Amino acid sequence: MEEKRRLIITQETEEDNIISLSLRPSKLDDFIGQKDLVENLKVSIQAAQQRQEPLEHLLLSGPPGLGKTSLAYIVAHEMGARITITSGPAIERAGDLIGILTNLERGDILFIDEIHRLSKVVEEFLYPAMENYKIDFVVDKGPYAKTINFNLKPFTLIGATTRSGLLASPLRDRFGIFYHLDFYHVEDLQKIILQSAGRLNVVVDAEAALEIAQRARGTPRIANRLLRRVRDFSQVKSTESRINKDIVQQAMQTLNIDAKGLDDIDRRLLRLIDEHYKGGPVGIESLAATLNEEVDTLVDVVEPYLLKIGLLKRTSRGRELTEAAVQHIRGTSRIKESLQKEFFNH
Repeated sequence: MEEKRRLIITQETEEDNIISLSLRPSKLDDFIGQKDLVENLKVSIQAAQQRQEPLEHLLLSGPPGLGKTSLAYIVAHEMGARITITSGPAIERAGDLIGILTNLERGDILFIDEIHRLSKVVEEFLYPAMENYKIDFVVDKGPYAKTINFNLKPFTLIGATTRSGLLASPLRDRFGIFYHLDFYHVEDLQKIILQSAGRLNVVVDAEAALEIAQRARGTPRIANRLLRRVRDFSQVKSTESRINKDIVQQAMQTLNIDAKGLDDIDRRLLRLIDEHYKGGPVGIESLAATLNEEVDTLVDVVEPYLLKIGLLKRTSRGRELTEAAVQHIRGTSRIKESLQKEFFNH
């Protein structure tokens, strides 16, 4: 059960981190999807290069796994700049941030993932650093207090967040460029899978790539993860030289991922609302307690895709199922019962 849950979560695993280095595009021309964002970013980068200035501070928001980190690497590559990677929770003290900022050269890029999780103290040090490329650091206290001024070299801060609503307004307003990444279309995910398959030296039919794309929850990270699991299944269980649609369907059945890309926790959530709360509304805290899951996990990982594909509604009174969700979950249950009967009869 736990392994199946980990398969389609959008958080990056250690395996994703290692393999994504080879799958990650290095140029905007190779980046698939998010067409408007890519075109606008190209203009901003070209304009900054013509002025021989660092790119304006850039904020990327959207659900996990859509390419925010990849875009940060691409911007660094396109600008010919060095990139420093960190995250909001990793910067615990103001001194940590000062150490990072003072080591940046002109034009360098600082990428802060989950920037909304910066502490208030650290966040306030970013304001003058972003605006004036300066930091005022107070040492000692009381009558012995004195201010030390650090002059920074012009740099570009790229912030990534899954919850832009949690960003403080003063921080959000200091970003000159703001883009929101949305879930990918199936056609774009199919192209990403075929591209990744080539880099992994795996031969995948167009139909098979489409089958994976339809179950990838609109997320490239999940698409690549499913591709790797299908590759493993094909290598061990199949004698075919290429991955076809039938192999993908068999692999997805063993992984317990249905045609819409839902896994066990998704179906448990939908069944809970259907059977225990008569379709809703029900509060997210009640759902989290019953499912023994964290509220943040449901809000950040499970809900966004269910809302996107129209299986769940978020109302002022709580979460409600749509008619499509009821039909899907009851239809899935009937199919499962039918397969179990067929198995026992044999």
